[in-house]
This record gives sequence, structure tokens and C-alpha cells, in this order.
Amino acid sequence: MASLDNLRKRIVSVKSTQKITKAMKMVAAAKLRKAQESAERGRPYSEKMKNIILNLTDSISDPLNAPKLLVGTGKEETHLCVVMTSDRGLCGGFNTNICRLAKNYFLKVLKEQKTLKIITIGTKGHDQLKREYGKYIINKLSFKDKKKISFNEADEVGKIILNLFDKNEFDKCVLFYNNFKNVITQIPQAQQIIPAEKKESSNVNDEIFYEFEPDEDEILEDLLPKNISTQVFKAFLENSASEQGSRMTAMDSATRNAGDLVKSLTIVYNRSRQAAITKELIEIISGAESL
Repeated sequence: MASLDNLRKRIVSVKSTQKITKAMKMVAAAKLRKAQESAERGRPYSEKMKNIILNLTDSISDPLNAPKLLVGTGKEETHLCVVMTSDRGLCGGFNTNICRLAKNYFLKVLKEQKTLKIITIGTKGHDQLKREYGKYIINKLSFKDKKKISFNEADEVGKIILNLFDKNEFDKCVLFYNNFKNVITQIPQAQQIIPAEKKESSNVNDEIFYEFEPDEDEILEDLLPKNISTQVFKAFLENSASEQGSRMTAMDSATRNAGDLVKSLTIVYNRSRQAAITKELIEIISGAESL
């Protein structure tokens, strides 16, 4: 059994850890409110943009003359996977859940004997993937020096993806991130951004026809690249809210666990102290009786 001094030091240490986790929970709760508002405000814009692209894809009559960003290269031999995680830990299973979904996709691609290329955004995801899939990682990005992720960072990632596509480096691009539902639930997502996803089912009444002015090619030339950056930015916003929600939940659990540990250690400490006092009393009484 540990000595009383060691038990006392351990209780003090756990209480200090509890104060830290409680403070981190409060900070995460404050950041979560802002991140959740940003994610919710960005959803209508990104969803509308996505719906426009989907309707454009369905309305294409001649795929050969359509933009490649819309219909793809016609092949699915090379897959580019953009895995978006955080740069900081202590956020529960946030990063692990994204990487687990990405790894399942990697296994499927490699099993079909297709080419895999990976871009990691965030150091935590890179650390988890580099051991097993390090040879497939072609670029590693991190924005941990940025206090807040803006559209400029999303546009930077979008330009990297577009440059690779213009060089025919891949045929299909998929984003991996966490979709924020609530503080407890964050759902890992795999969203295909190149080529544009097609509707699973479309009714005649739901079809939307667009008239382009001044010119269809000119508008699509600006709209399609912007859609890539928009979807990346949406993933950034969803990830930010999910990260804070997951960290808040993890720190709340850690605080409660620390409190339970303090209680159990205190019980052990009191019992050990009582046993030591009893032993000393027995020794005193025994010595007095021997005299």
C-alpha cells in the first residue's frame, strides 16, 4: 500500500488536473457557441451552391463538352482524399473517427487496385495516417498558427486541389471531415467534390432549368472553382464546431472522472491514516502494559 505522503501528493495532483480539465471545458463551451453559429450560418449557402451544381449536372446533355469539374475525367483510377482533422488533441474521438472513416475508404480503393493520393489538413490526422499510409501522402497542411480559419485558407486548399486536377493528377476527390450535429454527436462525412455528385433520384417536378447570362462557359468557369472552396470552407466550419463539442464532452468526462478518483483516494488515505493511528495506539498500550 502507498504511504500517506504519496497518497496526499497524488490527491493534490489529481485535484490540480481536475481544475485544468474544468477550465478547458469552459473554454471549449465558449468557443463552441461561436463555432456552432458560424457552421449553421454557412450551411444554407453551401447547400444552395451544392444543389445548383447537382442540378447543372443533371441538365447536361453532352458530357463530352461539359466542364471536367462537373462531369469528371470519365475515369476513376486515381483517388485524391483530403482528410481534415485538428491541430490540437484532448478532443475525445474527434480525430480518430475521421481517420477511421478515411482508412476504410483507403482500403476499398487499394483493394480495387486503384491509385491513392492523400492530402492531410491538421497535424493530428497526419500523425495517425503517416505510419500506415505515409507513402500515399502527397501534401501536409496545417493552420494551427491561425487564430480563426477564414475563407482564405479554404480557398488556398481549393487552389491546391484545382492545380492537381488541371495537371491530371487525379480523377476523383473526396473530403473527409466531421459534421456537427450537437455537443455529443459528430458524424464523420465523406463528401465527393470532384466530379460533382449526382442525385440519387430526381423527379420531373424537381428539375430546375437555368438560363445563363452572359455565357454559360464564362459563368461555370468562375462558379465551379468557387464551389470547391465553398465546400472546403463548409468542412472547416463543421470541423471547428465538432472539435469544440467533442473537447467539451471529453473534458467534462475527465473532470467527473478526476472527482471520482479524488473521492476513492481520499477514502484510501483516511483508512490508511486510521490504520496507522490504531497501530501506534496498540504499540503504546502494549508498551504500558509490559511495564
